[in-house]
Amino acid sequence: MPTAPQTTDELYQALRENDRRPYGRTRTVTAEELAEAAEQFGDPVHLVVALFALQSAYNYGSEPRKSPVVFARLLTLFDEQPDAFDERRRHTLFWRFKWVAHALLALPEMPLTALRQWLTEMRDRYEKAGLELQPYYGQAYQLAAHVGEDTDLAYELWAARARTELSDCEACEICERALYHLAAGDDERALRIWEPVLAGKESCQEEPARSISYALLPLLRTGDTDRARALHLTGYRACRRNSSMAAEIGRHLEFCALTGNEARGLELLAENRSLFDDVDSPLDLLGFLTGVEVLLQRVELLGHGGLPATGYAGRGWTVAGLRAEVRGRADDLAARFDARNATTTHTDRRKDRLDRVPFLDALELTLRTRDLDDVAPVAAPATREAAAVSETLPELILRARALGEQADPDASACWARLRALVDAPGYSHPDDPAVGSLVRLRADLLAEEAGRAGEKGEHDTAVALYEEAASLYDEAGAPGHAALVRACALLPTGRVPDEGADGAEAKAAALTGIHAALVRLHEETPGLAPYLEARMLRLRASALGLRLQTTRSEEHIAPVFAEVDLLLAFAERHDIAGQVSGALLLRISTYALSGDLPAALAQADALLDRLKAHGPAWHLPRTLGMRGRVHLGLKDAQAAHADLTESLRLAADWPSDAVDTAGLHSALAEACMRLRRPDEALRHFTRSAELELRHGDRTDAFCAYSNAARLSLDLGRVEDCIALLDSLLVEPDVAAGELDDRLVAQLRLTRARALRAGEDLKAATAEFAALAAESAGWEDDPGSHAMIAAETAVLLAESGEFGRAREAADQALAAHVRAPRYEQLSNCLRELARLQAEQQGAEGLAGALAFLADAGKVAEEARTAGYEARGRDLDSALAYEHGRVNAYAGEYETSLTALDEALTLLGEPGDDKDHAGEWAECVRLAAVVEGIYLERHAPALTRLGTAISLLTTLGHPEETEPLSSLSGRLRDKE
Repeated sequence: MPTAPQTTDELYQALRENDRRPYGRTRTVTAEELAEAAEQFGDPVHLVVALFALQSAYNYGSEPRKSPVVFARLLTLFDEQPDAFDERRRHTLFWRFKWVAHALLALPEMPLTALRQWLTEMRDRYEKAGLELQPYYGQAYQLAAHVGEDTDLAYELWAARARTELSDCEACEICERALYHLAAGDDERALRIWEPVLAGKESCQEEPARSISYALLPLLRTGDTDRARALHLTGYRACRRNSSMAAEIGRHLEFCALTGNEARGLELLAENRSLFDDVDSPLDLLGFLTGVEVLLQRVELLGHGGLPATGYAGRGWTVAGLRAEVRGRADDLAARFDARNATTTHTDRRKDRLDRVPFLDALELTLRTRDLDDVAPVAAPATREAAAVSETLPELILRARALGEQADPDASACWARLRALVDAPGYSHPDDPAVGSLVRLRADLLAEEAGRAGEKGEHDTAVALYEEAASLYDEAGAPGHAALVRACALLPTGRVPDEGADGAEAKAAALTGIHAALVRLHEETPGLAPYLEARMLRLRASALGLRLQTTRSEEHIAPVFAEVDLLLAFAERHDIAGQVSGALLLRISTYALSGDLPAALAQADALLDRLKAHGPAWHLPRTLGMRGRVHLGLKDAQAAHADLTESLRLAADWPSDAVDTAGLHSALAEACMRLRRPDEALRHFTRSAELELRHGDRTDAFCAYSNAARLSLDLGRVEDCIALLDSLLVEPDVAAGELDDRLVAQLRLTRARALRAGEDLKAATAEFAALAAESAGWEDDPGSHAMIAAETAVLLAESGEFGRAREAADQALAAHVRAPRYEQLSNCLRELARLQAEQQGAEGLAGALAFLADAGKVAEEARTAGYEARGRDLDSALAYEHGRVNAYAGEYETSLTALDEALTLLGEPGDDKDHAGEWAECVRLAAVVEGIYLERHAPALTRLGTAISLLTTLGHPEETEPLSSLSGRLRDKE
């Protein structure tokens, strides 16, 4: 807090602002400062209000040691100055006796006699105040359940009593009743009791998140895995990173461990790393640590005890090391509670949780399916031939080179094995003339590593590795190989992203220069082995192919075909099968790039016949994938789906990076979308992303995940969408700002939209506002800022914050000047006007009309620019909104005039269903204003009758239904 409040107005303003903050250290420290500041004003009322706020911060900030101290001050004030407590504050005081009981129960150093004395104090105070005792018996039951003795009697004494105004909320009491039956082993009865809370019909500050965390395992035991999965997603999101719900988070970790989702459990543990140090409640900490131990125990039992794990700050942890630390601390906490309570309840409960066996081998919890192998360091891939395991080192080196000459995908596994051998301490290079020197082998390994870096888009790294490999080849006396890797180093320099027309021209010029340099290098290197010369020719053709891809210029087509013909003739002359099919693949892609898709399809058909007869087999999935993409271009989604499905089936025989399996999944997702199979498309998007991640292509992976998130949102799978994005946004490179900022912004924007769809308006508004602030600095992309600011404005208006909504709308309008977004902005402004008029009536009319005036300017700009809206006509939609806004404000004559104008602009409906629906809605609203608000029944009925007759004649019976219903209401009024 910059400065202490100097007036009571400033004090209450600061209290309101602090109340909007999430519970945590910032809110707690501010509440402490405000409580101290409140004392200066002399009036005890201000101090009482500030102390209530401070106790809330301690209670929901998981600081049980401090909550009773604050309450003691409040109780003293109540005894000494009862006039400072009006009816509402008095109610709050007596309500919070229960908070203190909870706080004392959570502290093992607090003697059991002190807890019982406090309950006696509560009972005496309630009786003195003439209050019913059901809340007291509720606390007595909770103490009995905590200690583990006399719970049946305590439960009956509480549950048999009627609720009072000071009873815990319905949701909390439901949870306690359900937990009683759960402890008795009656899962089904517990779930029946929980149903109103799990269904969202009853809720409070901690519910349904608390109940959900307890209900997860009973749902699994009763076979309702789908609901358990859905509730895990919603329940975890409600308590993540919340220190006051650490025990609930522990139960979500346990759920992951018992459903084959250990990798997700480790991810959630990392996300909640702060809880190890921030949870001040020993009871909550015990629940959290036990859940953590269940997870770590499971991971270790699966043989992954050496994996890194997130734990206490100040040192690095493995799963095994953290488990040992957590076990010691949790055992100590359980023992302290049992010593206080003179039972073994907490030790026994811990043992029961740790002894549970998994319910399922695997339950898909999120769209981002991961297992512990995805978390573990990537091991070197195995070769496909089992016999290769027993080969000697010289045999392995020679085989790797032979496979590399053929571009066989199995070469990568051989090189990986060799790299591990060469890097190992004590490596001894074979003295074999056929193998050559260690320098030559190191050059081979560098060249292979450079190729993999280039495939990942790490072009600077690839160039550096190629140049280092060339120097080693020179040293080893292999000038042909040195020339080839120097040629390979040239091509990545042309793979720069386009930045507008100028960028494309620059890239095309660079590729022209690269091609010339490749030709010179080729000509200046005589005596190349045929397979090396074929690769040189392939690079030349690829450079021109990339240029054509950049420019799509007709003049650049023939040069590509010329180079492809050179390569094809050379490869056929020397019988290099892989380069023959490679040349034919380049020919297919050139036809596709030039727009001649039928020719590309014919070439693909011919190549597939050749590959089936002569090989190489690893080009089959790639060619099928290319033909599938051509089918997509020809709008034959069914054929594309068949080709891409078969391509993936064949690709399973080869390393996924060698045949771009990730790209095949992505293309198949597109085919599924065109065939209106969104669920199938979603699986392929996520599979593509997973493969890209495994290959280290994080940008492509996050793009695929972004597609999956947007699709899941379109499908209404809101929690799936949010869980996926939450998982991605906590990735270390995202948090560190190492991933493309626009891609991250897109992920956050989708998450904000999902939060809005999930009716979490507070979180959605915060995210939209943050994105709007960040996108304001996107000088190169004002259009995106306009759209984000517009969406932010609408969300703020939905929350009733019309001042901030106006500011956001002004930002959108300013960005719109630089990059017009006519339709999106018009829609936004009209919606803002509707919301303000609907919420504020006549008082909000001026603000609503100001929004509509801006929408009118946007519509006029669109007309001048010749812009045609994809959806509703901007002018007729604006006139309709004038009618609706004025109707909300009670300006019925103005409203009717605007609606008649809208009908004129719309014109009579025709065959188009959407246009007929829009016209019918406008007629309906005009009739409501005319017949109900202005009480002109006859003309309104005439209006409706004419419209119904016309719509019936045009074959739009559904659109007549609301008009007929309204007509009946008006006749009843006559």
